[in-house]
Amino acid sequence: MTRSMQRVAEAVADDPAGCAALTVTGLAERTGTSEATVVRTARLLGYPGYRDLRLALAGLAAHQQSGRSPSVTADISVDDPLPDVVAKLARDEQQTLADTAATLDTAALAAAVSAAATARRIDIYGVGASSLVGLDLAQKLLRIGLIAHAHTDPHLAVTNAVQLRTGDVAVAITHSGSTGDVIEPLRAAFERGATTIAITGRADGPVTQYADHVLTTSTSRESELRPAAMSSRTGQLLVVDCLFIGVAQRTYASAAPALAASYEALAHRHSPRHTR
Repeated sequence: MTRSMQRVAEAVADDPAGCAALTVTGLAERTGTSEATVVRTARLLGYPGYRDLRLALAGLAAHQQSGRSPSVTADISVDDPLPDVVAKLARDEQQTLADTAATLDTAALAAAVSAAATARRIDIYGVGASSLVGLDLAQKLLRIGLIAHAHTDPHLAVTNAVQLRTGDVAVAITHSGSTGDVIEPLRAAFERGATTIAITGRADGPVTQYADHVLTTSTSRESELRPAAMSSRTGQLLVVDCLFIGVAQRTYASAAPALAASYEALAHRHSPRHTR
């Protein structure tokens, strides 16, 4: 941080309630800085803009005034006993799975399965936590003999997407449905005739403009202000597993031998160690 940004950060840390009541101009005047400095400080602290920082400050002030412990997530506070944390997370994830299963469009899923099962090549795009889900899908498909690649580098994702054509499949994974680094390669694949699939929590998100098939996940348990993607990732993994099992069913004649071969190739790595 520059010195002027430090003054802004110190002001919001010392008086969150007072700063939450100020406009961006008011906070700039209070700290002897500029509106641009206030906005840059908010972004450096991890917020899209000053409005989001202001909302967070208001929430922090409310917690301080009520005497309650600050929250790590919507349901878990910093002083919750670990057994309570386990129980709350298990309950939330169970509900996410149930909500996702209840709202998943099985007709769209069946169409996505058909496209993937006969694809020459499958490209998968995701960033952040969604990239981990994409890697999981890719390694599953590879184990049953399909050509699948998960791209986590936005530049490589686009350069690979422009090589796709009719008969290929592109899968975009984005909870928000508005991640530019995921939308860009999906659009490139869509424009070149590949079958495109979006796995998203927002059925009306921008990513769906370039998706032939949209598979939605539950959004009810995920807050926009969260320390990590949790319930969104759980819903994505369920959809990915459904897609994979559907493809394995459709390609069983080739998938079963491929899966057996992969187990055999790795068997020696799982042999128990002999001790004296």
